[in-house]
Amino acid sequence: MAGFFGYRRYSRSLSPAASVVWEKDKLNVEVLYGRPAKKGRYIFGREKDKALVPYGKVWRTGANEATEVIFKEDVNFRGEKLNAGSYSLWTIPGPGSWIVILNSETGQWGTEYNDGKNLLKVEVPIRIHPKAQELFSIYFEEIQGGVNMVLSWDQTEAVIPIQPR
Repeated sequence: MAGFFGYRRYSRSLSPAASVVWEKDKLNVEVLYGRPAKKGRYIFGREKDKALVPYGKVWRTGANEATEVIFKEDVNFRGEKLNAGSYSLWTIPGPGSWIVILNSETGQWGTEYNDGKNLLKVEVPIRIHPKAQELFSIYFEEIQGGVNMVLSWDQTEAVIPIQPR
């Protein structure tokens, strides 16, 4: 059975596949990802507190296959130059900010992270919301001169600014 990225799924998925696209003013970004659910679990926090996604550890940033980000044009990704192409997206959550990683390897299962193929690592701010979001979500919000790609789950949102180059 083909997965939503066009390759074989390793198991039946309980996290639905999703995609989101931003297309405006020389900026075209598509994200393919899995949407895990909170299901009453403690999501982001210290490993010793049994957080599902511990601070300081690489996270697949979604569920199932590694999240894929496709840029149709060259962009500035959190101020760093990035060529058009397809990348896997990984993060290292923290209590006050996150590290966002773009990796040249795509098509792998989300637990098969190869740090030797990292192309870019940037630190981004987070926002905290009083109401918890049940399903992990990636969405875009327009900003002056570009767009924020927002990674949102539970009460945390990591905000990544992207501008055309």
